Amino acid sequence: MTAFPTSGFLAEASDGLREMLSAQATEISLSQGEILFEQGDEGDSLYAILEGTLEVSFLAMSGRKLTLTLMRPGEVFGEIALFDNGPRTATIAAAEKSRVLRVRRNDVMNQIRQQPDLAVDMIRLAGLRMRWMGLQLNEQVFLPMPIRLARKLLHLSSLQDDPAARITLSQSELAEFVGATREAVSKTISIWKRDNMVEASRGGLLIQDFEALRELADSDLI
Repeated sequence: MTAFPTSGFLAEASDGLREMLSAQATEISLSQGEILFEQGDEGDSLYAILEGTLEVSFLAMSGRKLTLTLMRPGEVFGEIALFDNGPRTATIAAAEKSRVLRVRRNDVMNQIRQQPDLAVDMIRLAGLRMRWMGLQLNEQVFLPMPIRLARKLLHLSSLQDDPAARITLSQSELAEFVGATREAVSKTISIWKRDNMVEASRGGLLIQDFEALRELADSDLI
């Protein structure tokens, strides 16, 4: 039996809950490029990465696929499906040969019916997750847009083999990422161009001054 990681959603899980999830888990192998699930699919499982790298992406309104992040061994995802079988909000695919653990919601619910004490643990974890999601929402709503944009650009650059390479996203797509209008993003990038922080063209955006962008991203006031 392969044990579930002690990170992410399960960082505060009790030993009993983690042991139950590990006992119900099955291992899945993914070849490079293989899709684990797609945006819009019904969610029914929690996953943990054992080996490899998974890409998280979603389809923008333009129809273009946008990569949100890369997940690596030890990361746990899909936990909302343990409480709600609503549609997946992103597509998960293997960026390289990978192995994951999967626990299905029905199996977890059956175990909780047999061991009601585990329900207390699950409710507590759900509350912690909701609190974390609330903090993320507050950041999206209350942080000034330039800070959100700086953080997103640094994150996107970190996903590339060469962080200094051009980020091939349009300003409209960047606006979708940070929840802002294209005009607001364009105005901010124009200011950054004037200050030699970035170089922007139709082909995307190139970070020229990483230190200045990091200082802005680490700030919470403007």
